[in-house]
Amino acid sequence: MKVTLKVNGRLRTADVEPRKTLLDTLREDFLLTGSHAGCEHGVCGACTVLIDGEPSRACLMFAVQADGYEITTIEGLAPAPGELSVVQDAFCETHGLQCGYCTPGMILSAHALLEHNDAPTREDIVEAISGNICRCTGYGQIVEAVEFAAERLRKTNAPRNVTGGSDDEPSIDPAAEAGAREGGVLEAAATRQGGRQ
Repeated sequence: MKVTLKVNGRLRTADVEPRKTLLDTLREDFLLTGSHAGCEHGVCGACTVLIDGEPSRACLMFAVQADGYEITTIEGLAPAPGELSVVQDAFCETHGLQCGYCTPGMILSAHALLEHNDAPTREDIVEAISGNICRCTGYGQIVEAVEFAAERLRKTNAPRNVTGGSDDEPSIDPAAEAGAREGGVLEAAATRQGGRQ
């Protein structure tokens, strides 16, 4: 059966069996291997992708069911080839990863949270990543990474959906400084040294 899916902003076509999962289609047919197969029961979160902006388990959905939805994988978060998104960079800066197996799912869950809440509490972050199991880090540095990414996003003028905004109408963070630059790695390191441990 032929399916055409919108993945990371591009239409992609594959010939799949009706019982083939979205995860297997992403990995095998589209060679997007950032989403990992873990438990294959929807428990571990390693296969997390964003479907219409919401974290979803790619192992629990058939590829044919994904028709008509906007699918975002970890490969779709980078602003340009060779660059990292703010959340990806924050995970690197805070050492919020070890083996890396859970990292794509964690980052996508954090990204979805920060699209709707630019000032999450620690409890908000814990709840947002609660569907993703990490067997290495103990979660402390992952939570720190999301806090760090939120802090950096609040200091930018980049349009995004924030608390109180609608999904159709991105708004500028009112707390952002008018002349704020988008934080890069060096600026993030300076910010971290100046105001964070």
